[in-house]
Amino acid sequence: MIVPDAFTAIADPNRRHLLEELRRGPRTVSELAAGLPISRPAVSQHLKVLLDTGLVSARAQGTRRVYAIDNDGFFKLNLWLDQFWSG
Repeated sequence: MIVPDAFTAIADPNRRHLLEELRRGPRTVSELAAGLPISRPAVSQHLKVLLDTGLVSARAQGTRRVYAIDNDGFFKLNLWLDQFWSG
């Protein structure tokens, strides 16, 4: 599987919504799916893309996975963007 870059990942409105929700705090797939008109499996697929790009992390909590923003992934994205603001 080809891992998309962060810009490709955030181009999708559903993924941007997931990131906005995760900015408020860690969530499970079920919690995230409640705010979207797509299925839980589709939410999981979107989260996989965000995981692959390093924008999101996941940890096991019992039988569930809890997703959260990965600050390192956004730091790299910010570094790239910041080059356009200087000079």
